Amino acid sequence: MRTQLRLFAALLLLPALAARAEPAATVAVAFDRHSVRPVLAEGLADRATGRAATADDPVRIASISKLVTALGVMRLVDQGRLDLDRDVSDYLGWRLRHPAFPDRPITLRLLLSHRSGLSDEADYIIPLGETVRARLANPKAWDPAHGPGEDWFHYTNLNFPVVASVMEAATGERFDRLMQRLVLKPLKLSACYNWSGCDPSAAARAVVLYRADGTVARDDLHGALPACPVVTSASSGCDLANYVPGWNGALFSPQGGLRISMRDLARIGQLLARGGKGLLSARSFAALITPQWVFNGTNGVGENGEPDGFFCTYGLGVQVIGQAGAGCHDDPFGDGVVRIGHPGEAYGLRSGLWVDPKSKKGVAFFTTAVSDDAPKGVSAFTAVEEAVLARLRMP
Repeated sequence: MRTQLRLFAALLLLPALAARAEPAATVAVAFDRHSVRPVLAEGLADRATGRAATADDPVRIASISKLVTALGVMRLVDQGRLDLDRDVSDYLGWRLRHPAFPDRPITLRLLLSHRSGLSDEADYIIPLGETVRARLANPKAWDPAHGPGEDWFHYTNLNFPVVASVMEAATGERFDRLMQRLVLKPLKLSACYNWSGCDPSAAARAVVLYRADGTVARDDLHGALPACPVVTSASSGCDLANYVPGWNGALFSPQGGLRISMRDLARIGQLLARGGKGLLSARSFAALITPQWVFNGTNGVGENGEPDGFFCTYGLGVQVIGQAGAGCHDDPFGDGVVRIGHPGEAYGLRSGLWVDPKSKKGVAFFTTAVSDDAPKGVSAFTAVEEAVLARLRMP
């Protein structure tokens, strides 16, 4: 009965969703451990050319990038090159401490689970020529009331540029290239961070991200890869030849810059469905999905700085939804099934990668041209996302 009511509510919202600046693009694929099946592809990937969206078009997938970055971390853990519980200062070569809690070490486990004490008030976009170290010296980068290791969750993008800096410092390898070697190439994915490492033909299939008012937000590439894959300052130019790995893990957007098609994102989902087999050890996969923090109604805030019931259980770059804890409204499917994965939200896009660990089935989707203040649905997710998922359950 509850699922039927949620489906009915989502159907009532469809006329309102159609009011988005058209044509928006919506693509979804369903998968299990053995197969991937495109089930929805509509709208335009590029309005200027009239190119239709497909399951093979790469899109900036936003915060699902964090989950994929975490896979790279766990590969280095398996190789013995990183330790989740070691002070990251040992890798970085300089002392990283929360200014209000200088005696508490910061570890990869805390960074990956958003319990490091960092905030986004100082911004997580750090141009070429600047360093993560300098950004973290800004007091605004830290939550003054909560320190590392507390039972307190503060969803913070800046955690992941620090994670990427640690990965680079430990290996001597740039993050974009490291992720190709550790995750994307082994899984045979045509994907990349900030377009670095993608085949030039991918640019011709890029999904242009539009805001709800119809203006271009990102990736209007006109068929060619960007001349520079990183954010630059007025003085830096785009000379990456002298970049020292470990200085600025923000360059290739480990928190949100992965470009990947829904067909290939589903293959990440298949990896989760089979318990990491083929890429991670059983021990590392278990660490990845084990909850590091569970919302009790008062012990955490989301990206907007408020406890809204959206984030309720979180592992290492992996969100768990559908557990129906105190104050939680984190089930956009409305069926009470516990799933693992991650959502994404940026530049008018909403996305999701969700896997049921029991049935081994899942879905990967995105939809564009969603307003920043899009209304919530029955859950803490937007009505737009709930409507897409409801359509996937239709016969």
